Amino acid sequence: MSFTRLPETVKTTPTPFNVAVPESAILELKTLLKFAKVAPPTYESSRPDANYGVTRDWIQKAKAEWETFDWRKIEAHINAFPQYKIPITNTDGASYNIHFLALFSEKPDAVPIMMLHGWPGSFLEFLPILGILSTRYTSATLPYHIIVPSLPGYAFSDPPPLDRNFNLQDVARLLNSLMAQLGFDQYVVQGGDIGSQTARILVAEHANCKAIHMNFCYMTEPPNFDTSSLTASDNDILERRDWFLRSASAYAFEHATRPSTLSFVLSSSPLALLAWIGEKFMDWTDEDPPMTTILESVSLYWFTDTISTSFYPYRNTTPVDKNHIDLSNNPKWHITKPFGYSAFPKEILQSPRRWIETTGKLDFYREHDKGGHFAAIERPETLLKDLEDFVSQVWSGV
Repeated sequence: MSFTRLPETVKTTPTPFNVAVPESAILELKTLLKFAKVAPPTYESSRPDANYGVTRDWIQKAKAEWETFDWRKIEAHINAFPQYKIPITNTDGASYNIHFLALFSEKPDAVPIMMLHGWPGSFLEFLPILGILSTRYTSATLPYHIIVPSLPGYAFSDPPPLDRNFNLQDVARLLNSLMAQLGFDQYVVQGGDIGSQTARILVAEHANCKAIHMNFCYMTEPPNFDTSSLTASDNDILERRDWFLRSASAYAFEHATRPSTLSFVLSSSPLALLAWIGEKFMDWTDEDPPMTTILESVSLYWFTDTISTSFYPYRNTTPVDKNHIDLSNNPKWHITKPFGYSAFPKEILQSPRRWIETTGKLDFYREHDKGGHFAAIERPETLLKDLEDFVSQVWSGV
């Protein structure tokens, strides 16, 4: 397989990994789906505008397609890219096996870039970008080392501990150590959703994280902000933001305040999981994604049994939790290193450029007319072009 030659500076050799879901797990899923009960029709579930969540028609169609879904085809696609696991020790002495995909370059001046997913995403978000790069370049010409980890508690990475709290600063420490163990003493981080929040911590707290590019920045209005400076585009952004906070954010408060209860519900029924995750893919995208995109993500959560361990970041970042951290307006998280941002119009919690500029010196900003929350899936060429242009602009000066 190409793109597998490790850097000469690697400190810990990762173990190659392939996805191999047992046939018994696939049979169990299909059996549970076959006998899963669909709720009776209601006024809310019958509305074609889906203003009250996924419709009954949609869930019936998705259920039928999932029953015949070819997971092995998805598995083969995933395994076409190099994957690894590596043990990383946290400051508490606990060791975590971190799963990651990688395209390693043979160029001595290749720029290390770590790309971080969010919820309900996974490493799957970045497969389109990995596909573009592996087609466009060879391992001898690839200008970057691309590292795509599964966050702890997601997919094939180890879950958070049972005996203590675990937050995004823990995640950042583990991922920074991952890059160090792979031999990278400086790197760029890119992220959306929870990945952007982890990225902000990385660039603020870890010296070898030299630059950050994000496509998500949830924040409250900056103190003493002059609202008269807002443009028509800014007001469109704030209107969608208001819609989300008013009508579509209840899931986040549930994740933050009752994750244990929710985990039992979603881990016991694939149909429940499909509704919970499928709704987000439908609501948060510019255009409805193909059903395959939704089903491969829901299948990954189901087969890895990780929905229950994917909620912990919400306790850290949602204001309803008294221990949450404000990653935007707190000077502790102000970005002082090269900072790039890509704005997509259907992002759920987009912030105006003038707000984002208060969180760091914004060296690169590009606004697009298409795309939503899952930019790496929806607009992979666009996001990749922005990232490449940002790296080209700032890397020589880090």
